[in-house]
Amino acid sequence: MSGTVSLVGAGPGDPKLITVRGAEVLALADVVVYDRLASPALLELAPVMAERVYVGKEPGRAAMVQEAISALLVERALAGEAVVRLKGGDPFVFGRGGEEALACARAGVAFEVVPGVSSAIAAPAAIGIPVTHRGLARSLAIVTASTAHGDGTDLRTVATATDTLVLLMAAGHLERTCAELVASGRSPDEPAALVQWAWTPEQRSVAGTLSTLPALALAASIGPPATLVVGAVAALGDQLVSRVGTSSSEAIVSPSQSSGSGLSISAETSGSRISTGRIPTAAAPESSR
Repeated sequence: MSGTVSLVGAGPGDPKLITVRGAEVLALADVVVYDRLASPALLELAPVMAERVYVGKEPGRAAMVQEAISALLVERALAGEAVVRLKGGDPFVFGRGGEEALACARAGVAFEVVPGVSSAIAAPAAIGIPVTHRGLARSLAIVTASTAHGDGTDLRTVATATDTLVLLMAAGHLERTCAELVASGRSPDEPAALVQWAWTPEQRSVAGTLSTLPALALAASIGPPATLVVGAVAALGDQLVSRVGTSSSEAIVSPSQSSGSGLSISAETSGSRISTGRIPTAAAPESSR
């Protein structure tokens, strides 16, 4: 009997930001195939006997190439197992979930897509930046600043086509990206912000303009994984960041031990922390799909 594949969005970093459905399928998994941007705490939602397979990618190297990942999902599902593919953010937002879904469909494997909270929206929100705002931003574009092969993306067609630009995987090409946006028509004085490891204890960020941001990021040693947001809304972070309450990044969500179903969140992890500055002090870092 054939098994199933669930392509699950883990959310932007804090384990409490996974969806209820995502937690449900994790609790039923025989094998969890996970990325490095998925919170390790989420692996605790899977049964103790479930196999955990790390396939994370980072700049310059990958634990497993994409074709092999897709083949693994199909192979294990055809063996009758419940496979969870756990990805940071949303599986269909620069997560290569479409490729994995196609591999399942072509092999006749049943699959489910469980959307997640994308870092494209959540990372700016973590530092008080709404990606749309009445009177400031009525349009939004989400772009990758880097391809799967580490090449840059041609930003000329999108640079001035929208009010707010959110660029994922931008840190490794930040200076070039900002320069290309200016060369393509955006003002060098346009507000811009960069946030690294959003919604984790390692979260750090800098804010400035397209002309000043690269030097600020370099001085703060901010690297991947980081999200770049460009547009008038980026200036709102100064007004909102100190008042943004975020769910605790140390929260552990676990299957209910008493009923065998549902979820429980321990009392000590249900509080919230308040961001007190644009570059919060935090523990050390680490880091792309």
